[in-house]
Amino acid sequence: MDFFINNAYAQEAAGGAESLTSLLPLVLIFVVFYFLLIRPQSKRQKEHKDLVAGLQTGDEVTTAGGLLGKVTDVKDNFVKIEIASNVVVTVQKHTVSAVMPKGTIKAA
Repeated sequence: MDFFINNAYAQEAAGGAESLTSLLPLVLIFVVFYFLLIRPQSKRQKEHKDLVAGLQTGDEVTTAGGLLGKVTDVKDNFVKIEIASNVVVTVQKHTVSAVMPKGTIKAA
């Protein structure tokens, strides 16, 4: 009657080196993600923060919405931008995406 039942034997314990090599791909993936995704994104955030902190009256800027204009007033959280003669809009500072070279408005 013992034909269908297999004997169960205890398995040997896994070695420490095998568990370390099983973690190696996970560590490698994290390192790749850090250098390809996390580090460049934090660098861009720092550059944008510095750009927004350095805004001055007279700078020619573009916003995330695509407006091109000259900064007329800088407050704590908002910036007033003149986009045409006697047309001034107020935008949040963080929407300023780039400071353009002087004379860009005349060339556009």
